[in-house]
Parts: sequence; C-alpha cells; structure tokens
Amino acid sequence: MKVKQIVFTKPGTAELLEKELEAPKADEVQVRLAVSTISSGTERANLVGDPNVGPNSAGAVVFPRVLGYSSSGVVEAVGENVSDFKIGDRVAMSWTTHTQVLNVNRDCVYKLPDNVSFNDGALLHISIFPLAAIRKCRLEIGESAIVMGMGVLGLVAIPLLKSAGAAPIIAVDPVPEKREKALAVGADYALDPFAEDFAKTVKDLTNGGAKVGIEVTGIGAGLDGILDCMARFGRVALLGCTRNKDFTIDYYRKVHGPGITLVGAHTQARPQYESSNGWWTQRDDIKTTLKLTEMGRIKLSDMIDEIHSPVEAPEVYTRLANEKSFPMVQFDWRKL
Repeated sequence: MKVKQIVFTKPGTAELLEKELEAPKADEVQVRLAVSTISSGTERANLVGDPNVGPNSAGAVVFPRVLGYSSSGVVEAVGENVSDFKIGDRVAMSWTTHTQVLNVNRDCVYKLPDNVSFNDGALLHISIFPLAAIRKCRLEIGESAIVMGMGVLGLVAIPLLKSAGAAPIIAVDPVPEKREKALAVGADYALDPFAEDFAKTVKDLTNGGAKVGIEVTGIGAGLDGILDCMARFGRVALLGCTRNKDFTIDYYRKVHGPGITLVGAHTQARPQYESSNGWWTQRDDIKTTLKLTEMGRIKLSDMIDEIHSPVEAPEVYTRLANEKSFPMVQFDWRKL
C-alpha cells in the first residue's frame, strides 16, 4: 500500500512524498493518522541539519529524515500478537512520524476515551516531556514555579504545573504574544526576561525566589537567567535541549552556593519498565495526562494556533526553518 509521508529531503526543505507500507509485524498496530503535532524545537533542529539532535547523537548529518513522534488516529490492522487493540479503535501514539498510515509498536499506542479529541490525543506524547521535568523537581503543593521559554513544551508545562498545585506560576518569554498565551492557559504572571529588574520582580512575586524552575530554551542565557530567579535549595529541570555546549555560568554563586539542584530532563531519561517517586515510565505519564484530559482538568488542544493539511507541509516547514517565533501547529491528515 502506498501512503503519503512528510520527508525532510535536504536542509531547510520538507516534501510530501509517497512510500510503500508493509503489513504490521506481530507486535505492531497499523494506524491511519487523524492528527499529528509539530514539536518545533526537535523538528527545527532536524530540518536545518543540527548535528546534535539526541542525547546519543554521533554528530552525523544525514538526509532524508522523517520526523513527527506525537500523533493520533484510528486502528486499521493489528499484528498477530496484538489482542488489546482492534480495528476502529481511536488511539494516541508515541514516537511516530508524520505519515498517513503507519505501523507502531503496541507499547507506544494508547486508547482514547470517546470524550478526548484527536487534537488532544496528538499532544499527549509531547505533554509527558514537561510532566517528567515537573516530577523530577519534586514539586509540592503551594511551591512557586517559573518556566523559561514559551514554546510548545513551556506552554504545556503551565497547565500541568497548575494541576500539580504550583503557586504562583511565572511564565517567561520575550515575545508579548507568547506571554499573553501563557496567561490564557493558566500562568499567574508572564514576564519579559530582558525587562529591567527581571530577576528582582520574580523574587518579589515569589517571596524570595522560585522553588521550581523549568528551563525550556536550551540556551545558556536561559539557564543563566532562571538561576538568577531561584530560591535557596531550588530545583531546576533542564527540559530544553542544550545543543550548544558553550555555556558561561557562574556555578559557584548561582548553583553551588545556594544549593541549587540541576536535573537533566530529556524525555528519554526515564525508566523503561517501572515507575518510582519522581521517575515515571512513558506509559504511566501518558496515562496521567490522558486522565487529566478526560476529566477536563487540562485542555491541551486549546493551545493549538494553526491546523494545516499535510499538503501544506513544504510552506509550514519553510516557516519553521526561518521564523524565530513559530506557533503551535498540527497537521490534519483527514484533509488529504
């Protein structure tokens, strides 16, 4: 069977191409996509040919590349060892690609309740990235939190922090529209990191400094800035991919002296089989955000700015490669 797939054919270029799809293997589920979500940071890095695209990257830049990883759809077939999914099931998926119909290992497929939309389902996998960062910081009810960077992961962190009982929640981004959006999804305050007395304002709002920090920019200035805002013994999760290793941080005064804990929060830095306090598996975190969505505690799809047909992928990815501030975008594969 021939299916459509978004492919990065060379640096800065995406095309909608055809590929041949085989029948699902014994432990696979075949799913026709309804919606897939662009994870702008990871996909931009792959699109432009950044050599540091994973924690174990060897630095090789090879094209073509196929990305995606957070999507939803309807089961069309199942492998011979799969009994917990059937044709017609509505599902969300992890570690997929932007492909019209695809085969996914059963461990990366999750049934969607009737009241959870495909748009919400296509954000579930992305949502577990900031969720893991929050868990690793051991947030307690009533503790203040700051999120540096209002891209996809930073925005998703806001309602999760609110559900976890953080108070107040401070969103940080230099773009006014992103600050407004952060307030709309649950932040108590939204600040410009380049504003005069930025760190002092945070400390005034948090009675001495934030207890928990989620750094999502992945750049040295972001980490340096969030460290200026932390309370003594604060915990900071490095959620943004720090692809540039050229950081200049005064670790003695900003980390060592105040007893700050820095936690690596790459989404693959998690247990595979069994959850424990602060360290949950992918499946258990998906179940958490799915439950919060099903019960109406969070509404991830409210954050989506644009929905496009996959036919528009070349134009969308040209924007991703060139625009400094990219919106939250999904592809609706039912529009093919």
